[in-house]
Amino acid sequence: MGKSALIVIDMINTYDHPDAEHLLPSAEAVVPVVSALLERARRRDVPVIYVNDNFGEWRSHHGELLDKALSGPHARLVEPLVPDDSSLFVVKARHSIFFETPLGYLLNQQGIDRLVLCGQVTEQCVLYSSLDAHIRHFDVIVPRDAVAHIHADLADAALRMMERNMGARVCDSDELWN
Repeated sequence: MGKSALIVIDMINTYDHPDAEHLLPSAEAVVPVVSALLERARRRDVPVIYVNDNFGEWRSHHGELLDKALSGPHARLVEPLVPDDSSLFVVKARHSIFFETPLGYLLNQQGIDRLVLCGQVTEQCVLYSSLDAHIRHFDVIVPRDAVAHIHADLADAALRMMERNMGARVCDSDELWN
């Protein structure tokens, strides 16, 4: 059995983008689940890596992204998920957590071969990240109750694709680290 990491995708967010109004209800539902996953992972010394969109802020770093999200109108969705001092943070510019980021190198350096993907958006960034993890020979786990969607039907299809086509284990979050 290999070493796992919890990957938190795009949850440091201002929700100031197209489709945010469709994403918000699902994000509100997953925040407590992701928060509980973070707590369990940290208690078991599972590495936590936030991979977050830079939202076109090319001069930003993770502290600025966090400050902006915490000062916005949806800070209540970010506060329970704030990275702690042991968390790692990778900034991305596109949908996949791997596309032109140092994440693959970081995972290899840490000896990580299993990724638990949570965050948003199921039918976009989570799906593409799962595919990129699969083609890089990482085992992938996606807790279905810890990923937020814009379109429920597309999210359901994305989860089925991850499971069937990419060999991802799709489960409930309470099956992890209990």
